[in-house]
Amino acid sequence: MKICTIIGARPQFIKAAVVSRVIEETEGVSETLIHTGQHFDANMSDVFFEELNIRKPDHQLKIGGGTHGQNTGRMIEAIEAVLIREKPDWVLVYGDTDSTLAGTLAAVKLHIPIAHVEAGLRSYNRRMPEEINRVLTDHAANLLFAPTDTAVHNLNIEGIDSAKVHQVGDVMYDATLYYRKSAKRPSSIGVIAEGFILCTIHRAENTDDLSRLTRILDGLNVIAKEHTIILPVHPRTAGVIKKMPSLQLNKNIKIIDPVGFLEMHWLLQKCSVVMTDSGGVQKEAFFHRKPCITLRDETEWVELVDAGVNILAAPGTADIVAALKSMIGLEIDEKLNLYGDGQTGKRLLEIIMVNK
Repeated sequence: MKICTIIGARPQFIKAAVVSRVIEETEGVSETLIHTGQHFDANMSDVFFEELNIRKPDHQLKIGGGTHGQNTGRMIEAIEAVLIREKPDWVLVYGDTDSTLAGTLAAVKLHIPIAHVEAGLRSYNRRMPEEINRVLTDHAANLLFAPTDTAVHNLNIEGIDSAKVHQVGDVMYDATLYYRKSAKRPSSIGVIAEGFILCTIHRAENTDDLSRLTRILDGLNVIAKEHTIILPVHPRTAGVIKKMPSLQLNKNIKIIDPVGFLEMHWLLQKCSVVMTDSGGVQKEAFFHRKPCITLRDETEWVELVDAGVNILAAPGTADIVAALKSMIGLEIDEKLNLYGDGQTGKRLLEIIMVNK
């Protein structure tokens, strides 16, 4: 059996690495890895693949830098050409990027079965490009690998055939267990005591809206009067902050360069609280048993909120400060299990093989 895996962003490579290792250990299954180039930057160098023990892509499409429509259209055309040559039995896609949707559309037009990892996530905010990508992918896919009970419920209420849906856990938990011993201190962090607050801001709804971003930074300024904040700055955020000359950040807000996956795990291990607008970081905070404040109006990971380990704080200074007061010092039970047992990669490949 031959699988074509289509990915385009760094988090997807890390997720795919989980399954790729299982495929390499499984007789009778081969994999072709297609990188669309959606996130093609210095962080996708040879060091990235070697450091994380990730196999390099078989096909580099180098498509990126355009609008959502431009990128998706060009990806579909290029992916289709590769699929015609490779003739896979299955196409495997991850998450909710433009690469995910492009791979899905290319495969479905060629009548190649599609398996979607991280199926069933919903923010119910159709202004998010990711929401459109994940909904369309779920309705086109032949196998849907849902990470949680909530994700399964979302697919059921949309009328998707339950025979296609399998709750397998979360591949990022597999990845965290695999990589956590390799975590390393960021070279740019300098001398700092443990127990800092880790903050990431990158989502367009926050960085493209100066009013929202200002309220977030004002909230961080208040918090920084009593706590040190480590803020790895995403290029999107850095570009916007430079356009805010009147902004004065508290000296306890330590802005550092973007960090790699292993460095991020070090920060997660050493911090006391996580503040983020990232979907993935919300889960990683939980994997490291750290309380999380989500700087958004909604989240796809509602089970974290229901469990009381994550709290939504719509960008507003008072809301952000109040959220920190409610979460700091929270201890999360090591026995709380929301995302499987760390065997998701093995489980989903077994299901694909049964459906070959």
